[in-house]
Amino acid sequence: MTIILGIETSCDETAAAVIQNGDTILSNVVASQIKSQRRFGGVVPEVASRHHVEQITLVIDEALEQAGVTPEELDAVAVTEGPGLVGALLIGIHAAKAFAFAHELPIIGVHHIVGHMYANAFVEPMKFPALALIVSGGHTELVVMKDHGHFEKIGETRDDAAGEAFDKVARVIGLPYPGGPEIDRLAQTAEEAIEFPRAWLEEGSYDFSFSGLKSAVMNYHHNAQQRGEEIQADQIARGFQESVIDVLVERTVRAAKEYDVQMVIAAGGVSANKGLRVALTEALEQENIPFSVPPIHLCTDNAAMIGAAGHAMYVAGVRSDLAMNGNPSLPMHSWKIDE
Repeated sequence: MTIILGIETSCDETAAAVIQNGDTILSNVVASQIKSQRRFGGVVPEVASRHHVEQITLVIDEALEQAGVTPEELDAVAVTEGPGLVGALLIGIHAAKAFAFAHELPIIGVHHIVGHMYANAFVEPMKFPALALIVSGGHTELVVMKDHGHFEKIGETRDDAAGEAFDKVARVIGLPYPGGPEIDRLAQTAEEAIEFPRAWLEEGSYDFSFSGLKSAVMNYHHNAQQRGEEIQADQIARGFQESVIDVLVERTVRAAKEYDVQMVIAAGGVSANKGLRVALTEALEQENIPFSVPPIHLCTDNAAMIGAAGHAMYVAGVRSDLAMNGNPSLPMHSWKIDE
């Protein structure tokens, strides 16, 4: 039996979790900053860091208490090394290093996006090769996993991430932060949708682009205001969301078929979007490709996913050291190399 303490502070959630054998959550504590950050309309890095300082020891203590686990029973500490806001990352990393040093535990630096992928380990065992669609506020990527720790990025956004576009469009049409859930909710109520463009890019590409779509929504909204027309926010929300979903689903299904994967997993905060979950489920069912997506509370940032990824790395013999530092642009590296 392996028990890992996971710690996550890459953005605006201070989180700690205790994970057993990589697939069982003994505790998962998240201190959210949404109410504090909402007044700014987005995440202010300095504010995020200050909240992490206030909460980090509390959430670690709470996670251990809820799990009924003592530090002596832990096998390792896993912490988000990057990417993310550097000030936020440093709070979690220094807390993890101090905890690991004090209790003579190994420390494992986890890539934030790899953590999101491993949130699916709590749903069902991964079957390889697998295709991961990562959609969040800072990332939109397609990654082929040939095995645990073997990653091949085949597509990514060339400009805005999907979640970033959701937040910016939400602000344009007067919705509060975070914009993703608000647009999803409003889109469900619309009977009609404004038609917005889809960025298909060049033939055969698995990359994404959402800046043009975001600009199209802003221009539509501005022109309607200039003409004195009534703004149908629900129709804008539905049209925007459908445009994003169409591209995400097309890329995912095509890649799943080309790479002949055993399953598709979705991860990241935007994978909590109901419209996207339904569209992916229906499209992949038609192709008889198994699809897995975590429950909504494991789609957004949390430490359980870091603990799950940390377990896979621990079993593979991957270790970091106390010289580890926060890396806001940490590249995704495989820890398993082709033999």
